[in-house]
Amino acid sequence: MPPIDLHTLPKDVDVLQKIVVDLCEQLQHESAEKDKYRSLLRELLEAQRNRKSEQLSQEQLKLFEELWKARQPEEASEEPAAAETEGDEKPPETLVKKRPGRQPLAKNLVRERIVHDLAEAEKHCDGCGKDLHLIAEETSERYEYIPAQLKVIEDVCLKYACDCTVKTADKPPQPIEKSTAGASLLAQVIVSKFADHQPLHRQEKIFERHGVEISRKTMGGWMSSAADRLNPLYQAGKRVLFESKVIGTDDTGVKVLDRKLPFARTGRIWPYVGDDQHPVVIYDYTPTRGRDGPSKFLEGYQGYLQADAYSVYDAFLNPHGD
Repeated sequence: MPPIDLHTLPKDVDVLQKIVVDLCEQLQHESAEKDKYRSLLRELLEAQRNRKSEQLSQEQLKLFEELWKARQPEEASEEPAAAETEGDEKPPETLVKKRPGRQPLAKNLVRERIVHDLAEAEKHCDGCGKDLHLIAEETSERYEYIPAQLKVIEDVCLKYACDCTVKTADKPPQPIEKSTAGASLLAQVIVSKFADHQPLHRQEKIFERHGVEISRKTMGGWMSSAADRLNPLYQAGKRVLFESKVIGTDDTGVKVLDRKLPFARTGRIWPYVGDDQHPVVIYDYTPTRGRDGPSKFLEGYQGYLQADAYSVYDAFLNPHGD
C-alpha cells in the first residue's frame, strides 16, 4: 500500500470520520474472510488426520476447491471498483456503507400495549403555568417470556337414572387411558426428549420447578405407550419411504444404560432418508451394529441404497456377489 499523502485528505472532520468508519468495516470484513479460510484449512487438516475410512475422497476435496474459487470472483470484482473510486471525483461520502439496523420483532406474536403517562402534577409547565398537551408518542418493543404452565383437567361425567336404566356421559378418549398425562403433556415430553435433547431425568427436575412430581420412570412408561400409539404413523411413513428410488442410510452410536452391565453400552440408531419425491426420514434402533438391523428394516425394498462401505450392506444387498 503506498504511503498516504496528508495534503490530499479532506479537511472536513465529518468526512474524515466517515472514511475511518468505512475503513474499520473493511478491516472487519477481511478479518471474517481470514477466519473462514482458517476454518476451511482446519477441516482439511482434520480430514487428513482421520482414519482411512473417514478421510475425504477426491470428489469431496473438489467441494472445498469450489468453495475456495467461489470467493475469488467477488474479491476480483472488488478491485476494479476500488480503482474506479481512486479516479472518481465524487466526495468520499459515497464510500460510506449503511449499517444494518435491528431486525423488527416477530409480527405473529400477540402484542400487549402498555401506555406510560406522566403524573397529573407533571402535566403543567413550571415556566408559563399552562397545561401540557399531548403531541406524540415514542414506541419501543421488547420480548417477554411467559413460562409454560401445567394445569389439572377434571373430567366430570354426569350420570342420569330412572326406574329402569342408568346413563352416564362419556368423556373424550385419551391417548393413554387411565393415565394422568393428557395429549399436550405427552407431546411436550416427546418433543423435549427427541427434538430438544432433554433426557427424562432433566425433565423430571423441570417439572419439579413447576411444583409437580413426575418421575422419570412414569415418563418412561408414557414413552413406551406413546410409541405403540404412533406405530401406524411410523408404518405409513415407512411405506412412503419404500417408494423412493434411492434411500440413504448410516448408523450413529448412542449410549444406552444396561442394568446387566456396570457401564453404558453402545446402541445404534439408523436413519433412513427418502429421495426428493419422498422427503421422509424414518429412524430405526438396534442394540448392536450387526446386519440383522438394516436387513430386517429394508426387507421388501426394491431400489438403490446409498451408504458407506460398511460390510454388513454387502451381505444382504449382494447375496450372490453380483
